[in-house]
Amino acid sequence: MKLSELITPDLVEVPLRAADKWEALSVLARVPVRAGRYPLAMVSVVEQALVARERSMTTGMEHGIAIPHAAIDGIDDLVPVLGLNPTGIPFETLDGAPARIVVGLVYPRAKKLAHIKTLAEIAKLLSRAEVRDKLVRCVDPASAVAVLMEVQG
Repeated sequence: MKLSELITPDLVEVPLRAADKWEALSVLARVPVRAGRYPLAMVSVVEQALVARERSMTTGMEHGIAIPHAAIDGIDDLVPVLGLNPTGIPFETLDGAPARIVVGLVYPRAKKLAHIKTLAEIAKLLSRAEVRDKLVRCVDPASAVAVLMEVQG
């Protein structure tokens, strides 16, 4: 599934304010509450799942991208969050660059395999320098959603 089909303005955090990847994971776990995607009671479960996944292996890729993700119980559908920080957040990426674009994904444990394709689609989209450049210049959620619609149709 395309990121442009998944992300709405209330699932975008601009700027994503975090001192490090652990704080970023905490913020990402809270954003869906304001979007009504899951209740406040789920935040700790989501955050713990993201942290556990991150401890097993970094989700920081190259070119200022991180895609933290985790499978959890208690949700029915994929919940994405897009966080943008033009200066970047230390995220232990493969190339050592700070993460400027962070796409958090939590998905139902029962549907884990179905979302592998979504992860691949997001990685492919963000491998394009022009997409990354447009996203990091966004100053509000609406402009980030507009960029995704423009580049993915």
